Amino acid sequence: MLLIVLKYRFNILVPLFDVKSAGSLYIHERKKEMASNLNKVVVAGGGVLGTQIGLMCAYTGKDVTFWLRSESSIGRTQPKIARYSSLMIEDLLKSKALIGNPMGSFLYPKGLIRDWNGITAEGIDALAEQANRNFAENVRIELDMAAAVADADVVIESMSEDPKAKIGVYNAMRDLLPEKTILLTNSSTMLPSTFAEYTGRPEKYLALHFANTIWKNNTAEVMGHPGTDPEIYKQVVEFADEINMIPLQLHKEQPGYILNSMLVPLLSAAQALLATGVADFETIDKTWELATGAPAGPFKILDIVGLETAYNINQMKPDVQTEGSVTNLIGKMLKEKIDRGETGINAGIGFYDYRK
Repeated sequence: MLLIVLKYRFNILVPLFDVKSAGSLYIHERKKEMASNLNKVVVAGGGVLGTQIGLMCAYTGKDVTFWLRSESSIGRTQPKIARYSSLMIEDLLKSKALIGNPMGSFLYPKGLIRDWNGITAEGIDALAEQANRNFAENVRIELDMAAAVADADVVIESMSEDPKAKIGVYNAMRDLLPEKTILLTNSSTMLPSTFAEYTGRPEKYLALHFANTIWKNNTAEVMGHPGTDPEIYKQVVEFADEINMIPLQLHKEQPGYILNSMLVPLLSAAQALLATGVADFETIDKTWELATGAPAGPFKILDIVGLETAYNINQMKPDVQTEGSVTNLIGKMLKEKIDRGETGINAGIGFYDYRK
């Protein structure tokens, strides 16, 4: 067993306090409100979203363990922890400039500051000091699955969009989980009913899906399957609220949830335009940004999501092996970039070069 306790001092800001006035700090009343008792969190996977989910849970006072499959995964996950930690604190400290600005209540990072009313610069600084202590003590990396999940209240599976890989993790984990553990998937496109039978606890299994840059875009889509216990569903809604997310409750299963049902067609259409030679990626992005006012075009979004995730989603389409089909061309285009190590913003280069 290899247990690595991360001792980094990232200056992450943990919102366990509610600031009432300058220099005055009170323990957040939400401590009394927390009803889910889901405090020991295991994140299975250290990818882009998995890392952010774990950091957000630790940020809000949860005890977090990242379970990774190999020592090489540690080397890939630690830089993500460092990077996203830095971005979180940077965005929060920048928000001090928004105090007194009429647009401040719209622009502040909502996952980092739960209530903008009455926030002060001194209060934000105080939050940072408390956060450093929490992060040093509450974030761990573990390679031994049994040790990682031994006392887990909730496990969030955030592995690649590969059905076989997910089933393999569930099969390995099912007999190790305590009876109390709720198992969640952060799958972007696949339905929980596809995997429920492999979990060994279908009644305690459902989907909790997050948007990228979780500390700013603080949505959490909650989606059960027909066998999900309604009481467990309610607990997960409460858990999402506790980690400063806005719970978005789906009434039935939907591939892609709400967000990706709208986003994936956009990204697919953009990739098709590029793969078939209609326009270059920069022109496609510029078209979308100028015409809609969006801050980022589809290829900038793909770089944030990660090209490996985009490739895995594309490979699940039925015509991917049909030579010359648009899906086939997109797959080849993405595979070429992945093979060159151009996997997105975390690699320093994707469609755009971030190393400059």
